[in-house]
Amino acid sequence: MINRPGKYFPRVVAVLAILLAIGGCALPPMTDRTDSYSVPSEQTADTRLGRAIAPLAQAHPGDSGIVLLENAHDAFVARALLAEGAEATLDVQYYIWQYDITGTMLLDALYRAAERGVRVRLLLDDNGITGLDSALAALNTHPNFEVRLFNPFVVRNPKWIGFLTSFPRLNHRMHNKSFTADNQATIIGGRNIADEYFGAGSGALFADLDVLAIGPVVSELSDDFDRYWSSASAYPAALILPEAAEGDMASVVETARECSASSEASRYVCAVAESALLKNLLEGNLGFIWAPVSMVSDDPAKVLGKKPKNGSMSRQLAEAMGSPEHSITLVSPYFIPTKAGVEIFRSLERKGVHVRILTNSLEANDVAMVHAGYAKYRKPLLEAGVQLFELRKVPGEESVERKLQDNLMGSSSSSLHAKTFAVDGKRLFVGSFNFDPRSVHINTELGFVIESPELTQMMEGHFEEQARITAYEVVLDGSDDLQWIERNGDEEVRYSHDPGTGLFKRMLVSIFSFLPIEHLL
Repeated sequence: MINRPGKYFPRVVAVLAILLAIGGCALPPMTDRTDSYSVPSEQTADTRLGRAIAPLAQAHPGDSGIVLLENAHDAFVARALLAEGAEATLDVQYYIWQYDITGTMLLDALYRAAERGVRVRLLLDDNGITGLDSALAALNTHPNFEVRLFNPFVVRNPKWIGFLTSFPRLNHRMHNKSFTADNQATIIGGRNIADEYFGAGSGALFADLDVLAIGPVVSELSDDFDRYWSSASAYPAALILPEAAEGDMASVVETARECSASSEASRYVCAVAESALLKNLLEGNLGFIWAPVSMVSDDPAKVLGKKPKNGSMSRQLAEAMGSPEHSITLVSPYFIPTKAGVEIFRSLERKGVHVRILTNSLEANDVAMVHAGYAKYRKPLLEAGVQLFELRKVPGEESVERKLQDNLMGSSSSSLHAKTFAVDGKRLFVGSFNFDPRSVHINTELGFVIESPELTQMMEGHFEEQARITAYEVVLDGSDDLQWIERNGDEEVRYSHDPGTGLFKRMLVSIFSFLPIEHLL
């Protein structure tokens, strides 16, 4: 049977009408948004955190104290302890917050802080809060708890419709992550708030890296939080979310209670109780490494396409890290160097600067399209002299897995998510910045530059040790073709294609590599 040409015309018109109507739903005017700012650290000096930190800071004037949070359980404990220890303020900023075990527990920790009188400001990118609308709307009604959504979607369900009507705006996201208590201590780095970042649940673990910081850099971070909180893209939740219904707050509390009572959460709490950070803190042995630390961050106006007054974060980062003389060691989960980046690395190698890079292998990468953006640069990077490693999956030996869980590269079930690099064994960057076009041009990012040979060499040592255990080294063979070398002790296995992957996945990546979308990745 042949359909008449005009049969589906009314349906097409109806769909177009709906899309046009949705497109007409502009963001609401920013009315009745209250001004609020971080409390100066001098005014929180008499809090528990302030009193504990003061003697340490006084002994190291001008420097900030740093603890690397490599272990997933330590990273959760650090956030939970800051939430429980805060007495004045909690300023929290994240790209993704899931309503799973760890997300529920930390949201409940913020709520309990608000209940005891702590002012909580929660700034979340609106693209990463699936299922949280009613909970956030309820929490926003608490007199001590304010929620703002960064670059929000007007249509709440399904959100993806927003990309059809407002893609140029919604493609820009706030990728920053920070957790600050009383303007005395902060945590920044690569981790979002979800089970895969903290080793909870049964899914894969993201191998990530954060830092816990005290000292002068915390006030820098708080000022930056204020800049985002007051930006033109930070909308009060009440303007975006449906109004909280009666009983929604009770539902949030009950969800937290049910979560904490679940067997899965109980097992996680028991595992967290073994945290080395918690043990060292309780024994008074939490050793901060003191060093000059500076914050680098994008202007929130970046998402609006406005040129920043003091340069993009990528430019700030390049200036802060200085000109490498001997070595660069780079860890990035989503690594797309672009042609310009390859030329930079080539130039550095010609000057005698040794460049080592660790990123995800195809079997470990959670975004195949991003891997396609990277894969076409492997051969040019190797030809430029770069030493290239890709995170792999290690066979499940208990002792090896347990050992790797305490290190930067993560466990055998990991996908790499840490973003860090070291220069000349002296300077270290830790933050949210991926070395790809999206971090450079589209998303906002945040990080610390740490002038510490001790921490830098610690990171480089971990890189060297773990690259042998958990990574393939990618090389060129005698025919100028790619090879992946897997080392297991004295045993060496070579592969002629991406290890641990099927033909279909490799073909898909090959197809993706031809799409003109590199600037979006």
